[in-house]
Amino acid sequence: MNKFFPVFFICLYSLFTKAQTLPEMISVEGDTFMMGDIFKEGLSNETPHKVMVSDFKIAKTETTVAQWKVYCKSQKTSMPKEPRWGWIDNFPITGISWIDAMGYCNWLSTTTGKTYRLPTEAEWEFAARGGKSGHAYKYSGSPNLIDVAWYRESSKGKIHPVAKKNANELGLFDMSGNAWEWCSDWYGLFDLKTISNPQGRKEGRERVSKGCDYNNDSASCRLSHRVPLAPEIKHDGHGFRVVCN
Repeated sequence: MNKFFPVFFICLYSLFTKAQTLPEMISVEGDTFMMGDIFKEGLSNETPHKVMVSDFKIAKTETTVAQWKVYCKSQKTSMPKEPRWGWIDNFPITGISWIDAMGYCNWLSTTTGKTYRLPTEAEWEFAARGGKSGHAYKYSGSPNLIDVAWYRESSKGKIHPVAKKNANELGLFDMSGNAWEWCSDWYGLFDLKTISNPQGRKEGRERVSKGCDYNNDSASCRLSHRVPLAPEIKHDGHGFRVVCN
């Protein structure tokens, strides 16, 4: 079987590149930043604190329906429950549990030979704030939410194609609005010490979700806003994006 593995690997990789379904990754240079509610408008679980993150790469957009279709075809598994707007290739894949998202990351890692995973909450928030080039906006890329996000006041009650609003300072799209995004962390109150590359709690019952979706209000689109959700839960406003070491 070993002699057939290179052929298998090449065929799978070719399938990705020809269909243009590999995630486009943006390099993020690590730094120290203030994580949490720096505008003093948030909840008690958003206490601002200093955090350092190392270099990483993050997907330019949320994982798309087209990318998820490749995964399902390879794994011989079915798509999630179809949303009312249907499965459109350049829309973010939604109806995805944390467990589903981790399965995709593991498969993508095996297929490409790179290490893909979900972002930590700190990585997600640092990237959403524009990294070292960020301007400390309340939303990702602008103080004006309408410019960067599909949310309750702009979405007309549905998900939209990725990358149709303005990008943030790193060139990332839809970090505010469109679809909630899973993070790797177990949910819990922050450790308020200066921490290098925090991973969240060691155990828990719920995972962190960030970013808001098409059906939430502007307060939920704040970059410090964080929501706990059981890892097996699925709904039509929940997707994810990947990071790579």
